Amino acid sequence: MKIHEYQGKELLRRYGVPVPRGVPCFSVDEAVRAAESLGGPVWVVKAQIHAGGRGKGGGVKLARSIDEVRHHSDAILGMQLITHQTGPDGQKVRRLLVEQGADIRKEYYVGIVVDRVTQRVVVMASSEGGMEIEEVAERSPELIHKVQVDPQAGLTDAEAEQLARSIGVPGASVGQARDVFQALYKAFWETDASLAEINPLILTGDGRIVALDAKLNFDANALFRHPDIVEMRDLDEEDPAEIEASKYDLSYIQLDGNIGCLVNGAGLAMATMDTIKLFGGEPANFLDVGGGATTEKVTEAFKIMLRNPNLKAILVNIFGGIMRCDVIAEGVVAASRAVGLKVPLVVRMKGTNEDKGRKILADSGLPIISADTMAEAAREVVAAAG
Repeated sequence: MKIHEYQGKELLRRYGVPVPRGVPCFSVDEAVRAAESLGGPVWVVKAQIHAGGRGKGGGVKLARSIDEVRHHSDAILGMQLITHQTGPDGQKVRRLLVEQGADIRKEYYVGIVVDRVTQRVVVMASSEGGMEIEEVAERSPELIHKVQVDPQAGLTDAEAEQLARSIGVPGASVGQARDVFQALYKAFWETDASLAEINPLILTGDGRIVALDAKLNFDANALFRHPDIVEMRDLDEEDPAEIEASKYDLSYIQLDGNIGCLVNGAGLAMATMDTIKLFGGEPANFLDVGGGATTEKVTEAFKIMLRNPNLKAILVNIFGGIMRCDVIAEGVVAASRAVGLKVPLVVRMKGTNEDKGRKILADSGLPIISADTMAEAAREVVAAAG
């Protein structure tokens, strides 16, 4: 789950991270009043969407008068903001953050993620703030400094101070940077975040360390522990199909292709999409129905996939371990009839009760294409979609 910049800053403020004064706004008039209440002489008007690269897309503007605040707010609010993370259609801006301007002397980067290889939380920092960290990693990887944190000790004073020095924080400000790094780590740890990023983290003209941006993502599996964070969810920023899928405990992500995929298990789902691409097709979605798929879940999965106007065919790929193939087959038949399926359907099943499952499909009278291997299933569904 993602939250907006202003929400992330409010959360970081609770943990002691210095952030500029700012006000979230939902209208131009609110933005003007916010600027007046903050005081001048310089403000920043920021689009609030769940995507990076807002400045390059025209979603972040500097204002040196109240009239400029009004002008920029009117231009940004309601615009279809296109960045490298939104895709070609962009994202509609429904919220703004009006913030005090900052005296920026130097920009840094700091971010925290989980390293799946070492199974440790990793704190990353760089002197190249204000840039996409992926660009820095590709162009100058030696400028990214990392600390793998011992979960029992946490981020120690020595580690945090060394990280600050390694990215060039002046000696007089190293203590502040240490406190910010440790506060960010604490926020990451205690909120079950999957990403915590400040880009840029700035050094001001008077030597203060301030978070000029805030990006936080959270582990959806841990949200039951954080009802206050759940309240920050902005459904306008999420795909309606993905929202609907979550109601039925379906893991669904819409993609750009035309072949729908219904699979049990995330690993098998990824392999299925890879196989479709190997045979020249393009998956329309990632959809994992999990190990306890019912007829209702399969039916809802079909409905969600069929909302995609680009859908040309569906591939059902099931490994019957915990889930029995005959149960899935009954669900597929019932779902096909319930939705009046009009696109070609290819089904491949392996595992528990696969013979019973195949018989159920064969006896259904529906034009279901049965496949034995993943390669055969991919060939069939790519041909059907074409």
